[in-house]
Amino acid sequence: MTAFELTEYKERIRKTKEKMTVNELDVLLITDPANMNYLTGFDGWSFYVHQLLMILPDEEEPFWIGRELDLNGAKATTWLSETHIIGYPDIYVHSRENHPMDFVCRILREIGQAGSRIGIEMDTYYFTAKCLTQLQAGLPQAVFMDATNLVNDVRMIKSDQEIEYMKNAAKIVEKAMQTGIDAIEVGVRECDVVAKIMHAQISGTVEFGGDYPAIMPLLPSGKKTGAPHLTWTDAPYKSGVPVTLELAGCYKRYHSPLSRTVYLGEANPKVTYLADAVIEGLNATIDGIKPGMTGEEVEAVWSKSIAKSGFIKNTRIGYSMGLNYPPDWGEHTASLRPGDQTVLQPNMTFHVIPGIWLEEYGVELSESIRVTENGCETFADFPRKLFVKPSQQVFKIGGLHENT
Repeated sequence: MTAFELTEYKERIRKTKEKMTVNELDVLLITDPANMNYLTGFDGWSFYVHQLLMILPDEEEPFWIGRELDLNGAKATTWLSETHIIGYPDIYVHSRENHPMDFVCRILREIGQAGSRIGIEMDTYYFTAKCLTQLQAGLPQAVFMDATNLVNDVRMIKSDQEIEYMKNAAKIVEKAMQTGIDAIEVGVRECDVVAKIMHAQISGTVEFGGDYPAIMPLLPSGKKTGAPHLTWTDAPYKSGVPVTLELAGCYKRYHSPLSRTVYLGEANPKVTYLADAVIEGLNATIDGIKPGMTGEEVEAVWSKSIAKSGFIKNTRIGYSMGLNYPPDWGEHTASLRPGDQTVLQPNMTFHVIPGIWLEEYGVELSESIRVTENGCETFADFPRKLFVKPSQQVFKIGGLHENT
């Protein structure tokens, strides 16, 4: 069963074909699993082998081409008819002699597209240099065009059903964030906290369960909070350190990320000062977002706010996000940063993450937002503050953690 009505998938295909026409493409090969899901519903952990959608302007349905072993997965999760689901044998899997793109080239030759203008997603995690060289060798008369963000751009404005899925994801991340904050204590191992967070992410709520997020929980502590993309260790938490949490709820592959910062022990004045600046800037940014603004103009609101506290941030403060697979929940399109002229429109969704990471510590707070007709709204409803937790001694009795 697909996550959306057939009419929505067909509308997505129509918009994609319109962009193909503008770019004068005869064929479009889609290898990004998020784009494959967006257009057909295909949902499987099979992106570790090469797979793709082939879109032809005169064909109502795309063709799914992947490993024969995954054919039943395509039949079970997509709206495609069986005639548009094609599998290649295992001689093409992780082979030095045969490559899946050789199989794709053979199909394109058989249907008379050997000399066509073919769009490919050149800058994705799933389309390798070998994919390109094999296509070029197998179709020497073809012209290959970079169509990396063609479908990604179509995805930027969400449907009402997509927004509902992201609201469900937000309820999951609220639960996961509270679980993490409650579990972080001096003496508790980082890995044990993350285990509880991941259980909350997948178990979801009473009404609906969760999906696996595209990014693992990010929970650096102490000096490592000066870097935003670290995960966890098996070390116990110490007193007098910050801990940043960047998590997401995920529902039917739609994400709602959320970040907060915890401080263990008596509040550190430097960390508190930084947190106050980040929170003030985040509040100002969210209050200032309006449809019609550019990504550059949104970032300017943040920069002006933190400048009052003497801070400068030279990296983007947000990005378009929603549907995705590992290793990223971002859509790789619009960013909230100087120079980005993307015009915000209703039902665009962003992860606004204006954290500040310094040499010895960092503070991270973020919100996932939907642009509305008059401004924006956050998906999650969670306290926007620095969580200070006085130290508690933790010891074990009979394998159970006890606090004193």
